[in-house]
Amino acid sequence: MRLLYSIGIFLYGLLLRILAPFHAKARLMVTGRKDWHSRMKQTVDSSQKHIWFHFASLGEFEQGRPVLEAVKNNYLDHKIIVTFYSPSGYEIRKNTNLADHVFYLPYDTPQNARLFLDLINPSFAVFTKYEYWYYYFEGLHSRSIPLFLVSAIFRPEQIFFQAYGTFFLKILGFVTYFFVQNEESVRLLKEYGIRNAGLAGDTRFDRVIDLPKNRKDIPLIADFVGTAPVLVAGSTWPEDEKLLKELFQRFQEYKLILAPHEINAGHIVSILNLWPAALRFSKITEYDTATLKEAKVLIIDNIGLLSSLYAYGQIAYIGGGFGVGIHNTLEAATYGMPVLFGPNFKKFQEAKDLIEQGGGFSFPNGEELTAVFERLQDQSKRLEAAKCARQYVQQKAGATPIIMKYLKNANL
Repeated sequence: MRLLYSIGIFLYGLLLRILAPFHAKARLMVTGRKDWHSRMKQTVDSSQKHIWFHFASLGEFEQGRPVLEAVKNNYLDHKIIVTFYSPSGYEIRKNTNLADHVFYLPYDTPQNARLFLDLINPSFAVFTKYEYWYYYFEGLHSRSIPLFLVSAIFRPEQIFFQAYGTFFLKILGFVTYFFVQNEESVRLLKEYGIRNAGLAGDTRFDRVIDLPKNRKDIPLIADFVGTAPVLVAGSTWPEDEKLLKELFQRFQEYKLILAPHEINAGHIVSILNLWPAALRFSKITEYDTATLKEAKVLIIDNIGLLSSLYAYGQIAYIGGGFGVGIHNTLEAATYGMPVLFGPNFKKFQEAKDLIEQGGGFSFPNGEELTAVFERLQDQSKRLEAAKCARQYVQQKAGATPIIMKYLKNANL
């Protein structure tokens, strides 16, 4: 199986190189890793002490950020190395002041793992939620370097727990300790002989709980909103936008702040085809006050604002529920607002919890979306849902202190 794994890594890298001339994301992944070893050698001092954080993409970075911040503040004699697998993380956070060095993670091969670990020789490594790379994990284990998984979550249908998943289960055996999100994960790991796991919770709650008090005020968006009720739609995809178009034909008194997941030119054009009169945030300074007040739809065609935008709304719609899965619901919930999303949410514990506690609402189609939205026009029901969403976030915070206490007690 290890041979097949290595062949798979090779073929994936080959595919990216073939696609690179035609696909922007593939091109970034290839060029970002080109000559990685020589570039790292020029910037990383191997004689210094390092701590390594790895994140799959931007979402995992924001999820693990509270731990990263706490470690940086408590290990002042260490340099922080951050790696990303995806361009969505690296390209946006490559200049973060939370790290001394930021790199793409080289492909998981025996040679790359050896050279990478030789260069940074970390005191310990922290991975967030996902990504289990055999050769990096094996390399850390063989060097007796502690490896921690934070905000990890496991489900019976994952490959580790299948009859053919013995090789992948072995990867979990290289981890020093799992800080997991729920008791189900603890029990599942124990069923397969993994007892070095404990319930800590999800560090995203520690990240989002302070968002309302640290948010950016954006006066021009306040001018757009005026006194109208607002739906903030975050990380939307075309299927979401079609449903929102239908919804807004019914609730015309509302304004829509739309932050699509992809902001490439083709996607923005498709949104403008749905709402020809929509304004674009990138051009917002060009609009006069009257235009802002009269407009119904504002497209957020840049990155980094969404966590502040929820402050301007009464109801949130989270995209992705008609695709691979919903995006971040907690950034909306922390502002105290009902959170709406499509049917593909089963892998997300926080979405299930929000529904159970009355702060979240799922719908399978446009008709049900309209019905949910109609119910939330009752102010008492909307405010109760908003209260439930906010309380849920506040009750779940606290994973980061648990993790830091473990590290301190382990003398790391």
